[in-house]
Amino acid sequence: MKEIQISIEGEVGREDAQKKAESIARQENPDTFVISRYNRHANACSPCCLKGKIGEKPGWEIYGENHGGRLKITINNGEYVFILS
Repeated sequence: MKEIQISIEGEVGREDAQKKAESIARQENPDTFVISRYNRHANACSPCCLKGKIGEKPGWEIYGENHGGRLKITINNGEYVFILS
């Protein structure tokens, strides 16, 4: 899976972070969509039932990899993380 890390200055909400991640992903795949995500501030992930770890990786990340994830975008050092198709 390709990984991209970006920094955004100022306060960033989840919706803005997701829009930025989708915009980056659409440069390579116009039909991209978010498969899984993590929000450090809220300590929340989606799918929400996958909060544990499998080995060294969180369950939501494994889910994203195994369900068509081709791109992992990390915003502001893990403040938000998105796995996209």
